[in-house]
Amino acid sequence: MNPSRAPRPPGPRALPIIGHMIDYTRDPLGFIESCPRDHGDVVAVNMLGNRVYVLQRPEHIEHVLVTRHRQYAKDAFQREVMGGRLLGRGLLTNDGEPWLRQRRLMQPAFHRQRLAAYGRIMTTHARRQVGLWRDGEVRDVNADMMELTLAIVIQSLFGLSLDDGADTVGPALARIMEHFARLQALIFPEWLPTPENLGYRAAIDQLDTLVAGLIRRRREAGGGTDDLLSMLLDAQDENGQRMSDQQLRDEVLTLMLAGHETTSINLAFCFYLLAHHPEAEAALHGELDSVLGGRAPALEDLAALPFTEAVVKEALRLYPPAWSIGREALEADELDGWPIAKGSVMMMNPWTVHRDARLYEEPLAFRPQRWRDGLEQRLPRFAWFPFGGGPRLCIGMSFAMMEARLVLATLAQRFRFERAPDDAVELLPSITLRPRHGLKVRVRARE
Repeated sequence: MNPSRAPRPPGPRALPIIGHMIDYTRDPLGFIESCPRDHGDVVAVNMLGNRVYVLQRPEHIEHVLVTRHRQYAKDAFQREVMGGRLLGRGLLTNDGEPWLRQRRLMQPAFHRQRLAAYGRIMTTHARRQVGLWRDGEVRDVNADMMELTLAIVIQSLFGLSLDDGADTVGPALARIMEHFARLQALIFPEWLPTPENLGYRAAIDQLDTLVAGLIRRRREAGGGTDDLLSMLLDAQDENGQRMSDQQLRDEVLTLMLAGHETTSINLAFCFYLLAHHPEAEAALHGELDSVLGGRAPALEDLAALPFTEAVVKEALRLYPPAWSIGREALEADELDGWPIAKGSVMMMNPWTVHRDARLYEEPLAFRPQRWRDGLEQRLPRFAWFPFGGGPRLCIGMSFAMMEARLVLATLAQRFRFERAPDDAVELLPSITLRPRHGLKVRVRARE
């Protein structure tokens, strides 16, 4: 059968040529919410002539990410747009044998024996943040957590302190995320000298300058360290060749951005949601006071802090930083009886799956206690997947979960959070799901 005439799942009406691209870029979250609500669990979408299928059921997502993972690769947006000047061929955008080689190289940096040392770094930086907050002031906790988690990842993975250039990262990242949320970024090639592209490239240049400085400082420091950056500098392939400067840059920038962007967003939403739900905050304070008794948390305390973990998980459920995941079919497949042509893109959205009333009672409510009664064991495997899944499960998941719990415990020990005036949230669905204008809360010192 001609693939263009094969039966397709239901979907919204599309415009000629551009398909649903305008509707999607105008309101990405609203568009993907409407797909399962109005058309079912497998929805056919057209993006500039590309076949896209929006998947909602956890078993369909497991089919793509686990069962048939070898038949699906990173989609063109990740390979060519994110993998252009921004992340190149770093771990997030690479595929095949090059990805597997880099993944194996980096894996030791995330083994459990390293986590204790990372945990001490995380707690130290969180305690410094305590000293920066003043009772009664309104803070943009998104901006605060961006700075905090960036410092943590630079020291933990690269063995360096971020002495210079830290103030350029926030504005550069904000400009990049705005770029990917705009229609013209998806239509015009990035080499075209439009004002939009020129601003985007200038932001990347700022990050490149910072990364080059980190690499230079590590090279000048010489050997004797076992951090991830040193491992990358010393790594050789089977022919004895070291990583090129471009590959090294791509990996460092990928780790720097992925290692702090998602965790900072998660933490900021933890504080924001606690400010709006004082009963959950009281339960958190009760657990922290009982277990820690005023001392700083450590890695070995986390098992005794289940409600702290529940707060982190519930914030990730409601506001997953990695809000959408795409895979491209390398060969023809079938899903729920529908033929999937080679080259089709599977769009899997934690944003909608995490808010599915068939999976979660009161799905829009912030209820950390839902995780306390074995919910995760009862849920289908991909009902909660903020870190992806399958072989490409985020390499830093354990690092991120440990960091979020330790930072949350450290700061919530010393402060409670209240709603700030004009604290409405406008979301920016870009590479990550960011609060476009930050997240404001009032911090109150606990007695």
